[in-house]
Amino acid sequence: MKNAIVWFKTDLRLHDNETLVKAIAQNDQIIPVYCFDDSHFEQTTYGFKKTGNFRTQFLLEAVADLDKNLRALGSGLIVLKGKPEVEIPKIVKEYKVHKVVAKREVAYEERQTDTRVQAELFKIKCEYETFSTSTLYHAEDLPFSIKDIPDVFSNFRKKVEKDATIRTVFDKPERISSPKLPSAQFPTVEELGLSSSGIDKRAAIAFVGGESAALKRMRHYFEETKAISQYKETRNGLIGADYSSKFSAWLALGCLSPREIYFELKKYETQFGANDSTYWLVFELLWRDYFRFMMKKYSNKFFQQCGIQNKGISVNKHNIQLLHSWIDGTTGVDFVDANMIELQLTGFMSNRGRQNVASYLCNDLKLDWRYGAAYFEQQLIDYDVCSNWGNWAYLAGVGNDPRGNRYFNIDKQAQDYDKDKSYRKLWLL
Repeated sequence: MKNAIVWFKTDLRLHDNETLVKAIAQNDQIIPVYCFDDSHFEQTTYGFKKTGNFRTQFLLEAVADLDKNLRALGSGLIVLKGKPEVEIPKIVKEYKVHKVVAKREVAYEERQTDTRVQAELFKIKCEYETFSTSTLYHAEDLPFSIKDIPDVFSNFRKKVEKDATIRTVFDKPERISSPKLPSAQFPTVEELGLSSSGIDKRAAIAFVGGESAALKRMRHYFEETKAISQYKETRNGLIGADYSSKFSAWLALGCLSPREIYFELKKYETQFGANDSTYWLVFELLWRDYFRFMMKKYSNKFFQQCGIQNKGISVNKHNIQLLHSWIDGTTGVDFVDANMIELQLTGFMSNRGRQNVASYLCNDLKLDWRYGAAYFEQQLIDYDVCSNWGNWAYLAGVGNDPRGNRYFNIDKQAQDYDKDKSYRKLWLL
């Protein structure tokens, strides 16, 4: 019997999952595994948790949903907690596994983990194979190599839209052959070193983790409300569930495939018509791809203060009081404070809000942008390593912004996007 482990990471879905489909095709039995990596729940060098309460709750829901969906197909999920390089080889030995397959990583720490796992598997004569499952465009189909990808997004976008095609999605498996698997044992939020915290009732949306909720949200946004047809006009909104797609949290954990979104969007356009708004969603998915490819190109440079431009920037000496006034929403700048309070109490903030609070930290407070990125890493339900650090570097003027300094006039932004102060009144009690 050829047994293979499918190690799920941030690809917590059955639809359009090449790793899973290839493993099923090439092996007799599949053992699906998820490992709660201890390092993901530690404190970072910036003094924040790597994964905060809100994202941990969302992750637990997503893993439980994956287990439920796998069991419906005759399989299930073995849930581990610890260091993947220690825990996964134990399962390899227990089930006499010849190969572990997983999602391909591009960010520095994730690749280090992969290297350690691969080294331990090599010792016990077990293969390790990875597949690229995170992007709209496959890296192999780009019209340039990773090292030659343009450092300006618009140059990348034009060439990709002209010369690359999007691969079709992989069908969800109809059945999975697995050995008899024990019931999944999920850690509690407390066992992961965090506390259960309810989300504030003013939250824009009640995020529920998992592929089931992700597909339901896509149907809601496309079919039930047709809100996608007004996306470009409403995407700078601040209040409510439907001013933007809110797909980001499910995309970040891979509960939703960007290609699935794309082909569902194409069906929608056939039925209800294409416009600037439907295109703009693809445009945003392309930005997401771009930051992932940039992370692959520049690796850990995205985590350095001088960024990929290797540029010195003017920052104040680290000031913990200033940083915490920003975190706690007590800067005295009401638009910044309202957004930061929303983030603190819900784990979410609008795209417009994110740009403003990031600009304020970098340009007005002149603090090290990496503290902002690290706080977002802890706090955001939809944290994605490539998009988060890529966007922060961009705002700080050390990333992919050809204009350099991306300064936001906060007063003007508040006037433009919260003219009647309804957003500020909602969050500033």
